[in-house]
Amino acid sequence: MNTRMEEELKCPVCNRFFCNPVLLPCFHSLCTVCAVQVQDLLPPIGQQHQQCQQQNTAGVSCGNPISSGVLDESGAGSVVGSESDLPDIDKLSIVSETDSGVICNSRPNSYIGTPGLGSIFFQATQGAVFSLRCPVCKKTIYLDEHGVQTLPKSCVLESMVEKFSRGGGGGGGGSCGGPGGQQGPSGSSTIIKCQLCDDETDCNDASCMCEQCEIFYCDACRDRCHPPRGPLAKHHLMDPCQGQILLKRSKVKYSTCNDHVDEQLSMYCMICKFPVCYLCAQEGRHINHEVQALGIICKVQKSELSQNLQSLSEKAKSGTLFIQRLKAMTDRVENNCTEFQKSVIHKCDELIDSIKERKQFLLESLNDEKEVKILTLKEQVSHCTSLLQRTTGLLQYSIEVLKESDAFSFLQISGALINRVSSADENFNKEMELTPRISPEFELAFDNESILHAIQTMDFYQMKAPGQPVIITEDCSAENNSVTIAWQPHPSSIVEAFTLELDDGNNGDFRVVYVGRETICTVDGLHFNSIYNARVKAHNHAGESIFSELVSLQTAEVAWFCLDRDFAPPDVIFSENNQSASCRSFGHRVILGAVGLSKGVHYWEISIDRYDNHTDLAFGIARFDVDKRSMLGKDDKGWSMYIDDQRSWFFHCDNHSTRIEGGIKQGNVVGVLLDLNDPEHSLSYFVNSRPQGPIAFTDLQGVFFPAVSINRGVQVTLYTGLQPPACGEI
Repeated sequence: MNTRMEEELKCPVCNRFFCNPVLLPCFHSLCTVCAVQVQDLLPPIGQQHQQCQQQNTAGVSCGNPISSGVLDESGAGSVVGSESDLPDIDKLSIVSETDSGVICNSRPNSYIGTPGLGSIFFQATQGAVFSLRCPVCKKTIYLDEHGVQTLPKSCVLESMVEKFSRGGGGGGGGSCGGPGGQQGPSGSSTIIKCQLCDDETDCNDASCMCEQCEIFYCDACRDRCHPPRGPLAKHHLMDPCQGQILLKRSKVKYSTCNDHVDEQLSMYCMICKFPVCYLCAQEGRHINHEVQALGIICKVQKSELSQNLQSLSEKAKSGTLFIQRLKAMTDRVENNCTEFQKSVIHKCDELIDSIKERKQFLLESLNDEKEVKILTLKEQVSHCTSLLQRTTGLLQYSIEVLKESDAFSFLQISGALINRVSSADENFNKEMELTPRISPEFELAFDNESILHAIQTMDFYQMKAPGQPVIITEDCSAENNSVTIAWQPHPSSIVEAFTLELDDGNNGDFRVVYVGRETICTVDGLHFNSIYNARVKAHNHAGESIFSELVSLQTAEVAWFCLDRDFAPPDVIFSENNQSASCRSFGHRVILGAVGLSKGVHYWEISIDRYDNHTDLAFGIARFDVDKRSMLGKDDKGWSMYIDDQRSWFFHCDNHSTRIEGGIKQGNVVGVLLDLNDPEHSLSYFVNSRPQGPIAFTDLQGVFFPAVSINRGVQVTLYTGLQPPACGEI
């Protein structure tokens, strides 16, 4: 039998294998001898009331006239049998007229109400003589004058202990336990003791058993109490182990009722949760209780236990697999440690190599500085030496001239010589450079404190998934069709990158708009008049954080923009902060607005500041990649109305349509209305606030840029952020 269940077969009091185990109402088991040792005799009823009054006088709450002070599992003081010491269901069970005095987890059908707890405990314990506190769950059980003898035997547990002992349990085998037996530790044989030795503490080992007397004898007791003569001569003596097996086989197969010893336990009380006989159900304590056949309930209980065992077995299997994973992880720890050590060694070697390279670089720089200083000083020495030689030669020459005695000869060269000496004297200090050109000292400093500190504090850090980032709402903003989101990482988190997500402005799905280490991001090209929700998360090698709280930003209701200077043709001239434009070319040039439109209603106007030569102007919308060196509407990426001083046409894909009388002149204003909220997604035109024909274009899908095409002799100015004309005006 598996030794893993050995602890299940040991008594919680003596910590030895169960011997004649009894079953408590709390479903824990004790050896019969141990149960007798832990049961307490209750004081008489009068003393119980007196004790309760004394406790009440001392300020101790007492709901049970027979309570006694004990310590619970936590060491705190409590009152055994008090109201706080019993579960609610136990409190309700003790008012049953059929209660045996043992508090059971049941609620009989005869329950009619809950009287005062003092009277309840008084009634419930009137017949109680003994109390027993379970050493496992600490519940208190009240017993009648028979005490432990009223508790049922745990036949299954006794049988399992016998099988475990016979099978060797922990490795020993061959011997069996029984009356008078002492159980050794796991792995040792169970020794059967003599049942008639006078000294119960030092009984001799049994040498035989009488089959008729069913008593185990040692040699001395056999000779004294069971001599082989007279009637006893016919008794059969056998080996103690064989006798133990015979006793087990000769036991009555069916259990009998304690109250009706001639009746077998054939039914099960569903209220008291206890096997009963036929008479108990008809006229005994369990009358009017719901009962079922013992075999049926046994089958049901076995089925339920099997299902629970199957569930527990699956969990035990998963626990076994988990333990195997843990054991396998030890090898991974070794391998990972080796790999990590290699990584540490590699990184430290890189640091050492880098320091060596830097050391070489610094030494080479120092040597270069030394060579420069030496070369500079040598050049200055050479220069000064040369000057000094020339000066010395002039001095010697002048001294020799002074020795000339002929006045005429002296005066021939004295004037020039005086000028040379005077000039040499005047320029000597300047040419000699009496100050060194370079200092011999190395005016350099080498600061390694920060590097030393970094090396000395270099250590491992625990890599774990970063915490939730926090969006800084006061630094977030929305301008035109752009939003700016700022955030900060969770304190003490190590972050390698952030991921910023934005929805579609209509509470739709989120999409990634930025991944990087920065903590601020601006997203352009969004829809106007839309509310965007943004969220951010952080991640590193260990994992990623949960998303931050959402921040909602609303873009501008109407578009404010200027003309796009960056992508305009080079012969277009801009002014007024890119709101006005003119052109040097005779050919048409397309100029786009600086913002793309894909949603909402947008209206802008263009004033004609200069209009010469009665040329055609075109106003409308275009894709970003429209041909910018031809009239707007010439290709399939432009939609326009081109107009002169007399009439206008709608123009797209080099096709014009809908001629409308009425042109423009200098000072007029052309309005463009792009309605992308209307189901038709339409484009309409106005001249001086009056509609210029019907709706020009419909079914416009995608992103469009405001556009105008002009040529030489024309200047226009753009006005944006205007409210669309009312329906009556159109």
